[in-house]
Amino acid sequence: IIVRHYKSPCGELLLGAYEGKLCLCDWVTSSRHESNLNRTKKLLKAQLSEGLAPVLKEAAKELDEYFTGTIKSFKTPLLLVGTEFQKEVWNSLKHIPFGNTCSYSEIALELGKKNGTRAVAQAIGSNPTAIILPCHRVVGKNGKLTGYAGGIAAKQLLLNLEKA
Repeated sequence: IIVRHYKSPCGELLLGAYEGKLCLCDWVTSSRHESNLNRTKKLLKAQLSEGLAPVLKEAAKELDEYFTGTIKSFKTPLLLVGTEFQKEVWNSLKHIPFGNTCSYSEIALELGKKNGTRAVAQAIGSNPTAIILPCHRVVGKNGKLTGYAGGIAAKQLLLNLEKA
């Protein structure tokens, strides 16, 4: 897994590439960072190595464009590394429109998991491709900002950026 650090306006991310796809865009200060790294290394049977890869350059460019308001979605190819349920939840994040939010319970219902709000929240909390799969767009049922791997301030900054 080829990795490089990316400094965003709201915190540092670790970008990771495996076989030409982005498998990590993870907040380095997150309490789940180590478990995300360990899961990714274990499931890919790979280790981390600092370096350059075209997909890392592409992801960094798209992140720069996102933060300057030039793009609203990402085209960087992803490799989702997790359980089938986690991947199902992470893929659902792609369908939350730019500038909008939805709740954990809405995602659970969309996935046919009426009583699965906590499981959905846990999967979203383990999203290894933050911003690109927009978990920051998921809020509490009451519309309040809830936990975010990059911190509530980062979540608010991202939501404000998208509303601008």
